Amino acid sequence: MLATFALAFPAVLFIVDPIGVVPLFVAMTAKDSPEKCRAMALRACVTAASILCFFALFGTLIFQVFGVTLAAFRVAGGLLLMLTALDMLRAQHPGTKTSAAETAEGSAQEDIAIVPLAMPLLAGPGAIATVMVLMAKEGPRHEVALVVLASVLITMGLAYLTLRSAHLIKRVLKQTGIAILERIFGLILAAIAVQFVFEGGRELLRG
Repeated sequence: MLATFALAFPAVLFIVDPIGVVPLFVAMTAKDSPEKCRAMALRACVTAASILCFFALFGTLIFQVFGVTLAAFRVAGGLLLMLTALDMLRAQHPGTKTSAAETAEGSAQEDIAIVPLAMPLLAGPGAIATVMVLMAKEGPRHEVALVVLASVLITMGLAYLTLRSAHLIKRVLKQTGIAILERIFGLILAAIAVQFVFEGGRELLRG
């Protein structure tokens, strides 16, 4: 379980990337009161956690419906993570999460908790693919599920603490500090993506 957690928690944390959401959250809530910002952050993290837990528990049904093998999904998930990691290494907001048009539309909304904050900024395609791939790890099913769900909940707890302090973090770290953390997270996420692709490719070759 410790070995699984050592892979699952960093994978979920770095693909969700709460620090990377800080500049967007600050920009989209510039005119809102601190109380409203905290309330939106809480609802967004609860919603995102629910989305990721749902796909973690029931995502395998998608494989059965569409006839997709787990190995193929691991490769696809790894490639998606790699695209996100490359954007993070360049200190750019990942295009796999949200586009500039979606961000601008979110800024015009009074309540951004569900869209675009919870989905797709926190629980985007990369995060969904990650939890589904992690659930397919070898080992006792209940232990793997427990570790993945715990990783999701811990990550969203950290995301809430990060977002409720987003304005302070932005002032302290400034854009340079956030970019440095983004690159560190991106490097680790790239290594995890390679691992996903390697495991999936090995299974495809065996098949």
